[in-house]
Amino acid sequence: MDHPSQSIERRTELSSSQAPFAVLFGCSDSRVAAEIIFDQGLGDLFVVRTAGHVLDTTVIGSIEYGVAVLGTPLVVVLGHDSCGAVAAATTALNDGDLPPGFVRAVVDRVIPSIVNLVGPQGIGTLDAATLGHEHVRHTVQMLQGYSVTLAEAVEAGRCAIIGLEYTLADGKVHVAEVAGDV
Repeated sequence: MDHPSQSIERRTELSSSQAPFAVLFGCSDSRVAAEIIFDQGLGDLFVVRTAGHVLDTTVIGSIEYGVAVLGTPLVVVLGHDSCGAVAAATTALNDGDLPPGFVRAVVDRVIPSIVNLVGPQGIGTLDAATLGHEHVRHTVQMLQGYSVTLAEAVEAGRCAIIGLEYTLADGKVHVAEVAGDV
């Protein structure tokens, strides 16, 4: 790990503007800090995080800001194994057990990603890795479906969207889905 772009000089350089090379949309899980995983420093990534990397209008607006205003050419959707939001959505689909309060809103936004995998016995027979993989893929597809700005940027070749899966135990990242030229 180089720990780049963290000096006093870098902070001064960034005080008036930013030009990150990627928008990173990931889970707010404390074990999945994008700047540490990818060894990036100040100004390198425009990071947006929610539990379960679930989309809403504010998240999409933040990602659009990175692409349309900052001119960032890459959007990364970063999922991970052992995701509590995917596990809670699985429980909701299998058992009908929903979490209380606003945590339910997170689960409600994960369910559409995995509900198409439900078979006659529910999704209990599918492993967590398969469900997490599908959630990352679906999120990449939803970004283009929900956002005209992102869809047009991908179509014009100004931006690509890539879905990645991070494995907590070994720190490896694998490609799950790609939209546009990376």
